Amino acid sequence: MLILVLLVITALGFDFTNGFHDTGNAMATSIATGAFKPKTAVTVAAILNLIGALLSVEVAATITKDVLKIQETKGAQAGELVAGLDAQKALLIIFAGLIGGILWNLFTWLFGLPSSSSHALFGGLIGSGLAAIGTGGINWQGITNKLLVPGLAAPVIACLVAATSTWTIYKITSSIAEKNRDAGFRYGQRATASLLALSHGTGDAQKTMGVIALALIATNHLDAATVSDGLPIWVVLSCAIAIALGTYLGGWRIIRTLGKGLVEISSPQGLAADASSAAIILTSSTAGMALSTTHVATGSILGTGVGKKGAEVRWSVAGRMAVAWVTTLPAAAVVGALCFWIGHLIGDVTGSIVIFAILVAASGYMYWRAQQNKVDHSNVTADWDSESNSVLPADEGPTSRPASV
Repeated sequence: MLILVLLVITALGFDFTNGFHDTGNAMATSIATGAFKPKTAVTVAAILNLIGALLSVEVAATITKDVLKIQETKGAQAGELVAGLDAQKALLIIFAGLIGGILWNLFTWLFGLPSSSSHALFGGLIGSGLAAIGTGGINWQGITNKLLVPGLAAPVIACLVAATSTWTIYKITSSIAEKNRDAGFRYGQRATASLLALSHGTGDAQKTMGVIALALIATNHLDAATVSDGLPIWVVLSCAIAIALGTYLGGWRIIRTLGKGLVEISSPQGLAADASSAAIILTSSTAGMALSTTHVATGSILGTGVGKKGAEVRWSVAGRMAVAWVTTLPAAAVVGALCFWIGHLIGDVTGSIVIFAILVAASGYMYWRAQQNKVDHSNVTADWDSESNSVLPADEGPTSRPASV
């Protein structure tokens, strides 16, 4: 029970980091264009993330069956843990995977890099699963069909859709004065950004619900066959509240990168980006695909730069983001594997306490580092320093700049 309690706390911690890490996906463009004031934007996003988290469990069901193989699915042993796996070991696998996801989320947040929280979570689980069970413990087909293929295709599709939408918008409105046009699109952007925040809740909060459900299945507190019909209300509400709180705090460092560092974005571009992202994310959530909202939103924002004639796209920033995308899953997997080995060598219960302490210490250090060069609602829309490509404004703070990207 101690491991289960620590796991649930850690899962909600991941959900919290997912909230502030991904706030920029929904609200970066509307903050950058002035459609929403920064504080208003994160409040709206938090409320809609909470509502979105209550709408579906399809993605949660995907997490319970398409990442790790911790239960037998056929024969007389169906529903029981796979050979060589007991409840404590199964919980340690999930626990270590969560730690891998959280630490990568915090590391990329510190540097203002909008990497995928979904891939961080799955990477952590895959790494700990490989360390504990080997390749046979991973559902490679599920990961390929529900994670890798959508993960590669989604940003490309989002980029193409946003580029086409942006080009069409500017073509249709070419005769309207820029001031009047942008003012009108700012109103529309409030609606599309809100829809994107709602869609984020339908996808990302469910990933944590699925992880908690997986732990409950491993300890026989939940039947895997009933997950698609609904989850315990405390799981749904706690995950919805955790991601909403994280969103409200605002991942200002990542909001700044997406809103100011990638493309100098205007209101028509913002509306095109948000509408494209929301449509793709809602479609994938309905199909149970655990899509990365970060990849989709970033692809859409890049698309608006491609679709607007003369727009400035900072490809150096995009390149660094691409490096973060490529390294997210393997880096989180390494941390997940290390945490499992540490926990298992010390002893599942004592080891769980030790790796939880490592998580708290590492998280506290990264938070402290971020406070040395703070980005918040007061400077999130300041001009981007193109020379250093730092998430910090050019005139900010001391010479120690841990957030340089």
